[in-house]
Amino acid sequence: MALAKSQARAAILAARRSLSRQVRDREAAQLAAHLVALLSPGTIACAYIPVGSEPGSVALVEDAAARDVTVLLPVARNDDQGTPLPLRWGRYEPGRLVRAPFGLREPSPPWLPPEAIADAAVVLVPALAVDRDGARLGRGAGFYDRTLPLADPAALLVAVVRDEELVERLPAEPHDVAMTHALTPQRGLVALRRRTQSATPWE
Repeated sequence: MALAKSQARAAILAARRSLSRQVRDREAAQLAAHLVALLSPGTIACAYIPVGSEPGSVALVEDAAARDVTVLLPVARNDDQGTPLPLRWGRYEPGRLVRAPFGLREPSPPWLPPEAIADAAVVLVPALAVDRDGARLGRGAGFYDRTLPLADPAALLVAVVRDEELVERLPAEPHDVAMTHALTPQRGLVALRRRTQSATPWE
């Protein structure tokens, strides 16, 4: 399974890197337009700032914040042994992002604890692919695997992917938290079947 995931990651990343800037910008604008209907003023949402060829844009986050949505962005760190910790969260404020480990940009401190994800009605999750049953293929670091079990069970867990990255079947493991929806440039918000999963948390 590890080899299959590794091969899938490599293929998807190669496809993303081959896209022109024009295509990336068009798809980012489409995602932002779909998000307007998803996030209501006064709500709390967890989002992310895209890295490299990831779908999305800073403008998407800015648009949400401008509509009176409280946007929380992830703060990723490892412990002293190099093991990923559950994500902490910082409130997005325009013009106040700083460079962070792993090539990320994040809000300046103070940060909220991992449990702050439970206040979010919508959690936008970066993904390389997601299947019709909600299985998500990430980059393999494990930050979201350790954080998503803390989300409100009623929250929308939305994998943000390109249209070609919404697939029929991906390998899944017992600790994986299934996505409830996918968000793609052309299809918009797509409800997923969400497979039955183990209640056992990540260890």
